[in-house]
Amino acid sequence: MIRSIAAASLSLTAVLALSACGADSSADASAGGQVTLTIGDQAKTLQTIIAASDALKGAKYKVKWAEFQGAALLYQAVQADAADTGFSADLPALQALSGGVKIKNVAALKNDGTHVGIVVRKDSGIDSVKDLKGQKVVVSSAKGSISEYLLANVLRQNGLSYKDVKVQYLLPTDAQAAFASGKIKIWATFGVYQAVGLEQGGKLLVDGGDGRVSGIGFINASEKALANSGKKKALSDFLQRLSTALKWTSTHQSAYAKAIEERNGADATVAKTLASAAYSQVLPVSSDVDRTVQQVADLMNGIGVLDPNVDVAKSADTSLLK
Repeated sequence: MIRSIAAASLSLTAVLALSACGADSSADASAGGQVTLTIGDQAKTLQTIIAASDALKGAKYKVKWAEFQGAALLYQAVQADAADTGFSADLPALQALSGGVKIKNVAALKNDGTHVGIVVRKDSGIDSVKDLKGQKVVVSSAKGSISEYLLANVLRQNGLSYKDVKVQYLLPTDAQAAFASGKIKIWATFGVYQAVGLEQGGKLLVDGGDGRVSGIGFINASEKALANSGKKKALSDFLQRLSTALKWTSTHQSAYAKAIEERNGADATVAKTLASAAYSQVLPVSSDVDRTVQQVADLMNGIGVLDPNVDVAKSADTSLLK
């Protein structure tokens, strides 16, 4: 029995999902009996990218989508063989590995990290990270989130300990209401909530750009799926197609935002924010990626959030994407 991984953070676009939902076939199915990949997704994120860019055209395998609201449920599904792959930011993947989920990271995803930030009320008197000492900081959405990593990392960079602040965990919707009413003044958050906080009397203290968060996410696969030669070959092809699709989102942001509106039910402002914060690259899981994410793991282990720690390099399968 694996440890619970419920502390894994929600994906940026999980705000758009109401519940886990079933899967549907998306690739060409002209030759029956072919390999079927069950791709784990959060809030139709990958599915929307793939569909909008038509990246599966001509694929010689079938794709089923396994949709979940957040990373914890997705990785539980992978552990139960209900999905062949996982998809999340670095910390949820680390939480899953630490919790014993039998996966390998097969591709890295990259963005600029600016979709994660610490927002403070303009009347808070907080003007620098050093001013956080002794303060209560609300972290969304749970222990082990990318928002918590940003907080821990910028404290360390400014000569402070994680024990120098008082952390409270709140779901983003609850924190948003409390921030708007002035009940909380310091909020580590992400994505749409970061944008809304800035509109509701907030100012950005610091964001995850310039390496303050890794900006790395992962596509991973179950060890069982990787042991199936047909699925492994299909997944290698899927990663190449996903790379093409992400490049498309970078050069067609308006069309991508429109697809988010249509497929996810988001309003135009939310869709634009989500589109601008999306991963833009698929990369091999290189030694540089491993070193960067190992620093994330080591810091979170050091503050007692990731236990046991993870050897990131040993958690990779580099054979699918060169």
